[in-house]
Amino acid sequence: MTGNNKGSFYRPVVALAVLSLLVCGFVFPLVVTGISQAVFPSQANGSLVQLGNRTVGSQYIDNGFTLPVFFHARNETNPLTASASGVDPDITLQDALSQVPGIHNATGIPADALASLVEAHVQRTLIFAGDPYVNVLDLNLALISAYPSVYSSYR
Repeated sequence: MTGNNKGSFYRPVVALAVLSLLVCGFVFPLVVTGISQAVFPSQANGSLVQLGNRTVGSQYIDNGFTLPVFFHARNETNPLTASASGVDPDITLQDALSQVPGIHNATGIPADALASLVEAHVQRTLIFAGDPYVNVLDLNLALISAYPSVYSSYR
């Protein structure tokens, strides 16, 4: 092979590589993103939750509540409920109820009222059956809404 023939041999390979990069790396992601933004805008943006006019978290990711006045997705007293990924926003019903005394001590909100709030936010893995769980973000937003005087700085 001469030098000129060698260059013509690689030209289609390089062109195919560049074309593949453009289609798979740019065009396809932009098309999929555009379709998802048009059809499922909330989900495409991470199912963000608003409190007033500010974003406070995502429905599907632990939002890092660490203050003792809030429920936590990762309870130090029972770390076995944590998800494998470590970012699951849901906790078991038992885990939520185990946090009631600490929140009561930190806020003065009656423990029975906190337990009732937890019970009101129970979801199940199989709609009406299955394991009960609580979404920490939903529960904390309900807490802020139900006790505005206690949580005035978080509104």
